[in-house]
Amino acid sequence: MARSYPCTSYNSKLKEPQALPPNGRILALDVGKKRIGLAVSDELGITAQGIETLHRTRIREDLENLKDIVQHWNVNLLLIGRPLHMSGAESRQSEYTAEFADRLKDYIGLPVVFWDERLTSAEAERLLRDAGASLENKKRSVDRLSAVLLLESYLENQRLTFHHEEDLA
Repeated sequence: MARSYPCTSYNSKLKEPQALPPNGRILALDVGKKRIGLAVSDELGITAQGIETLHRTRIREDLENLKDIVQHWNVNLLLIGRPLHMSGAESRQSEYTAEFADRLKDYIGLPVVFWDERLTSAEAERLLRDAGASLENKKRSVDRLSAVLLLESYLENQRLTFHHEEDLA
């Protein structure tokens, strides 16, 4: 079962809340300097599946590759892992990720949601180790599995929020 982490949906330049789009696919990104782990939801926002990890080259190529992925999967929301320190404070990587997200949002024109990704990589590594994955397999899979865990966490939070709002109605 995925853990639920706090959600922040905002335009990273303005820090203002943004309305989330209706049903459609969500692309989750676990952004690193060398690789970007990717996962996509089904159109109803119920399941998450990992897709091929993007090996970073140049920023323009990375943006173009992500645009192709967005179009191929008919994505209407970008979910980007927000790497925070365990204390919840911003990290150097979270600043880098926010800058990358701004460029990606401007280039692709889709809304961005930042989602706390603390412990997703550690959880991914634990799951792979428990499954008996080889070292090579772990290296190849950890970013993708981190993105899947990130997306599952977000989807679970959305389901819980929806059911809570239904109970209040």
